[in-house]
Amino acid sequence: MLDRFSIKIIRAPLTLGAKALNKSGITANQTTVVGFVIGCLALPALALENYWLALTFIVLNRICDGLDGAIARIQGITDAGGFLDISLDFLFYSLIPFGFVLANAEQNAVAGAFLIFSFIGTGSSFLAFAVMASKRGIENPVYQNKSLYYMSGLTEGTETIACFVLFCLFPTHFALIAYVYGAACWFTTATRIWAGYHTLKQ
Repeated sequence: MLDRFSIKIIRAPLTLGAKALNKSGITANQTTVVGFVIGCLALPALALENYWLALTFIVLNRICDGLDGAIARIQGITDAGGFLDISLDFLFYSLIPFGFVLANAEQNAVAGAFLIFSFIGTGSSFLAFAVMASKRGIENPVYQNKSLYYMSGLTEGTETIACFVLFCLFPTHFALIAYVYGAACWFTTATRIWAGYHTLKQ
């Protein structure tokens, strides 16, 4: 829901950073992989309940995720790069609630499982429609510089990162935040399935 606004805010600094990295010979795919590796470091940090360190890794991962797209727009957007980016993004998204489960399984396990279950809904509906939209040549009027059709919803990237930040700032309230955000994800899934079905049916 908020991605279209946040993109406008971060576009300028990301473009500057991307130009510098491009001059250094760094590719978009390299940035994607490095960002994912950094993001994976949040898992042991969360398991050890070092939430500020985990938050640092999460933020760095998201910066890399923004930079890889900006670099790709300079070097040329590719299907392979888009596939790599979205695959590692979804792995990273599921990694964070799993980290909180490892930190306190007794308190967080059910909520963490529910949130990962919710991510399956948003991710599958998003990707399934992207495949069909590409097959039918349906253009994306909002995110025209993306390699995949980005189907909007209540819970997008900006909201997910805000949720992760709240997890790290208020770890004792992980379960409550996870249940609330998971419910919002299911609203997104339901609306995407309804809208996607009727769009493709036409």
